[in-house]
Amino acid sequence: MKDKVSAILLAAGRGIRMRAAKNKAYLTLLGKPVIYYPLHEFQESSVDEIILVVEEDEEKYARRIVSRNEFDKVRIVTGGYERFDSVMNGLEAADNPDYVLIHDGARAFIKREWIEQCIRRVKVDKACIIGTPVKDTIKVVNEDQVAEDTPDRSTLWQVQTPQCFSYREILDAYRKMYEAGDLSMTDDGMVMETYGTLPVRIFAGSYENIKITTPEDMVLGEAILLSRTRKKARRYG
Repeated sequence: MKDKVSAILLAAGRGIRMRAAKNKAYLTLLGKPVIYYPLHEFQESSVDEIILVVEEDEEKYARRIVSRNEFDKVRIVTGGYERFDSVMNGLEAADNPDYVLIHDGARAFIKREWIEQCIRRVKVDKACIIGTPVKDTIKVVNEDQVAEDTPDRSTLWQVQTPQCFSYREILDAYRKMYEAGDLSMTDDGMVMETYGTLPVRIFAGSYENIKITTPEDMVLGEAILLSRTRKKARRYG
């Protein structure tokens, strides 16, 4: 029997650093809302269902995007106060899959081939995260903005999404986190590391898999999309 794979796509954050009047997921990028791009790639992938987690007051707009583009794998649920609340809502809404891929909607430049790579890896590792080695030197800085330490760059990775897990294992880890009243978790891998039973492996993704956080990221994102368009034109021209 084929393993069932669900994707949870998080689009419920406001994104204060974007300094925009609306959720960054609905800002326009090359004529389409930001959230269109990851939705399209997951729709075209081999995942079986997509749980789109949105703000309650943005649900109607999200439904229009889904309907207009015929994203028939998508179900919409409302998010919670924090990111981990939205993830939990998505996990509880999933239709009992074998595996789940948790992705930030603001990482608009995910590609279908990376999603398929995630699916292959999670079926082997049961808990894994896509990411990239850190390029820059990192400093540990104290409250006075004084550098106190310089970690070995060769051991540091920049974590991205999707973050991919055995569904039952990550759901159980999240439930234990809530039981402990722990509000310090910053990503799903940390939840598994702290409350789960599986080692979390990290594998190389792409430096293009950026998260839209500031206005400058919209400019970079446009360049990424235009570059891909040009590459396709050269390939098929």
